[in-house]
Formats: sequence, C-alpha cells, structure tokens
Amino acid sequence: MLYHFFKWLESMGVDIPGANLMNYISFRGASAIITALILAFWVGPKLIRKLQKKQIGETIRDLGLEGQMQKKGTPTMGGIIILLSIVIPVLLFCKLNSIYVILLLFTTVCLGLIGFLDDSIKVFKKNKDGLKEKYKIYGQLAVGLVVGITLLASSQNVIRLYSSENHVGEKREVVDGLGQKKVIYYRDVKSRTTTIPFLKHNEFKYSWLAPGKGEVKNWITNILYVLIVTFIIIAVSNGTNLTDGMDGLASGTSAIVGATVGILAYLSGNAIFANYLNIMYIPNVGEVVVFMAAFVGALIGFLWYNSYPAQVFMGDTGSLAIGGIIAAASIMIRKEFLIPIFCGIFFVESLSVLIQRYYFKYTRIRKGEGVRVFRMSPLHHHFQKENPDAIVQWPKKVIPEAKITLRFWVITIILGIIAVLTLKIR
Repeated sequence: MLYHFFKWLESMGVDIPGANLMNYISFRGASAIITALILAFWVGPKLIRKLQKKQIGETIRDLGLEGQMQKKGTPTMGGIIILLSIVIPVLLFCKLNSIYVILLLFTTVCLGLIGFLDDSIKVFKKNKDGLKEKYKIYGQLAVGLVVGITLLASSQNVIRLYSSENHVGEKREVVDGLGQKKVIYYRDVKSRTTTIPFLKHNEFKYSWLAPGKGEVKNWITNILYVLIVTFIIIAVSNGTNLTDGMDGLASGTSAIVGATVGILAYLSGNAIFANYLNIMYIPNVGEVVVFMAAFVGALIGFLWYNSYPAQVFMGDTGSLAIGGIIAAASIMIRKEFLIPIFCGIFFVESLSVLIQRYYFKYTRIRKGEGVRVFRMSPLHHHFQKENPDAIVQWPKKVIPEAKITLRFWVITIILGIIAVLTLKIR
C-alpha cells in the first residue's frame, strides 16, 4: 500500500525525501519485520487479557507428561496475534499487485479461518476433537488447488533464461567476473521447472513425470503439478499443526524455517546472486522476501508470549496458517523439494505419528495387542514421557520441555543452513 502510494505521489510530481527507499526489497523487508514485531507486542497483551476474561482456555487431557496439567486454562486461539501481525505489515509494505502476495494472503486468511473454526468448536462447544478431520482436509485441499491452478495460469509466475548466443529476447550489457563487458539476451518463460538438491544443474522438470507426447503430455504435467502443490500445502500445514505441542516449539521452529525461506527467496530473486550460485533467477519473487520478513517478525513477537511457560497457545488458528504459508512460499520460489530438509522437524513429527498409528494397528491385527514404536507421538512427546512397553527407549531419562524445544530449534537452524548450502553442492 505504501509502495503504491509513494509511486502515485511520484507520478504526480511530488518529491518526498526518502521515498525512493520503497524501491528496495531490503528496506521494505526490514520495515515489515519491525512493524510485525511492534504489532505482536501491542496486540498480544490485549488479546491475552480478552481471552482470559472470556475464559477461552485450552482443554488439557492428562497424558502423564511433565508439567502438562499446569497448562490447563492457558488461553488458546493466540494465532490471531500472528495473523494480524503478518497481514497488516504485508498490506503496508508489499506490492499488492503481485500474484505471490495475493496467494500468500489468500492462504493465510483461508487456513487461519479453518483453524479458527476448529479452535472455536473445541473451546465454545467443549468438543476436544474440534472440526472433523475430513472438513479440515477439504478446506486445505481447496486452498492447495487454488494456489496450484493460479500459479499455473499466472503470467507473473515465470523464470528468466539468459543466453549469449541466440539473439532472442531482451538485450542487456553486463560485466563478467574479469571486468569485461559482454552482451546477453534474456527472456521470461512460463515453466514448471523447480529446484532439486545435489543434481548438476539443480533443476527438475515436472514434465519428466508425465507420460505421452505433445499436448497430452502438457495436460498431464499440469495436473501433476497442481496435485503435487496441493499435497505439499496439506502436508506442511498438518506437519506444523502436529509440531504445535510444546511451549514455543512450533512458533520458534517456524520462525527459523521462515527465515530460511526468506533467504532462499532473496537469492532466487536477485539476478547477481542467482548468477553467482548458478541457480534459476525468478523475477518478481522479491515480494516473497517482504512477506516472509513480516512472517518471521510476527512469530518472534508471538514467541515473547508463547515461550515456556506459555501465556497463550497459537491453536490451529495459527499452526494451520503457518504451515500453509511456508509451503506456498516454498513453491513460489521453486524450492518445494527442499522442504524435507529445512522443514525436517515437521517432516519427522508427521512421520512419527504415521509410524506410531499404523504399526500399532498392524501389531494389534497380527498379535492381538497393539505395540507402540515411540513412548508417545508426535515425536516431541516421546522425550517427555516414560513408557517401558515402547520399542524405542532412547533416551533413558525424561527431558524437560524447555530443553526439548531449544534442541529442536538448534536442529532446525542446522537444517536451514544445509538447505541453503544445497544450492552450491551438486
């Protein structure tokens, strides 16, 4: 909004000192993160008091976890703090005609509403199961399809190809590493090419998955692309939701992941860095950097109140939206195949639930009695509980909640660094 406002003033011949700063991604990103932090610090206490006054507290089941029952009555639905602290800075500092910003706002609002509905059923109707699982999936499915189809159709979702030989496209004069001038040609093309780690050119074409030739192959590629995009959004959204089980765990981990996505977006959207790293250059994707700056600022601000011992929980209102934002942004910057690396905690948490559930069912059918692999799932609770009947008995001692959270943050930082390094390791 401010970007467009200052551009309008410029077109009217009004010269405001410093207005040119709005042209810089770095300035708008820094402004977004600071604004998000201030909003979270300002909105947080007000909302927490309101939630406490209305007695909107978390319903706790006694699962034998250390310090668990002390959390009874802690206000939930704190994800509202996160959503407000993301949306307002984005509206202020992003280019609102960017398809990437529009889709990220759409994902934030829609998944936030699904989570809000789930939390409302749990809190007001005292139904601990919340919104039925199938309705959650339907909502996430709809969001994923909209994001996938829109990215497929949008003329803004392109990559830039350079050539110094064929004289096709726009002409540009550049200086190479030896200080010599040379002429190159570039053109922006619609492409379903993405980044895959460790291969020579770090590129993967969705068309490789599609059989057939010509128009048939093209249609199958489009369908596969939309289905994969939808699956990723559902998977990461639910993975974040499963990780939200300890004070500060989901918010801190997501902030680190958001920073990683922001760095990857900046490298991919900057022609100089993209050329140096020999990765695909994605025009217009700089707006994702500004969005992720607001995202990180909102989560750090929320962490002020969510860190151990938590004054407020984010609930599904926050966790579903957070996962959807991470997934959608990763797809936009064509780094979706790096998600298992920098979202490794979410991936392992989801995997632990699947292993626990299906192995228990399998052993109950085969042996008549279910056997658990972990002491408890998702994985973070495994370190918190004693269960001599579980297969995995490491570590031998229960680990305090705050230490588990901090160690998961450290692991996420390491995974984020590895994800960025994969751009150069091939």
